[in-house]
Amino acid sequence: MSQRFCVNLTHAGDDPDRATVAFVIANAALGSEKETIVFLSTEGVRVSQAGYADSIHEDGFAPLADLMANFAEAGGRILVCAPCFRKRGLDENNLVAGASIVGGASLVEFLSEGAPAISY
Repeated sequence: MSQRFCVNLTHAGDDPDRATVAFVIANAALGSEKETIVFLSTEGVRVSQAGYADSIHEDGFAPLADLMANFAEAGGRILVCAPCFRKRGLDENNLVAGASIVGGASLVEFLSEGAPAISY
């Protein structure tokens, strides 16, 4: 059984429910002692920007900004799709804690060792 887990997030403010649940699951995976990444692609890259998630709070869940901060503080890594990030003209000097901009090869390498992945 893999000791790794990947959550792929393709949404941000366009679907706050999916964005929130992605980080709920990512935190659960970390709590289960899995090396966990959240891969942000397409619209999901927007949550990589400091302050963006501050206004996203789905009923019944912790605020997205808190979920993201907890994930980073617990050692989770947020990998941000470089082409998706550049396409949207975002600021690489304004990344949230735990985030880094990467190419697709980083995701492929992580998954190639049998890590399960879930997408939101």
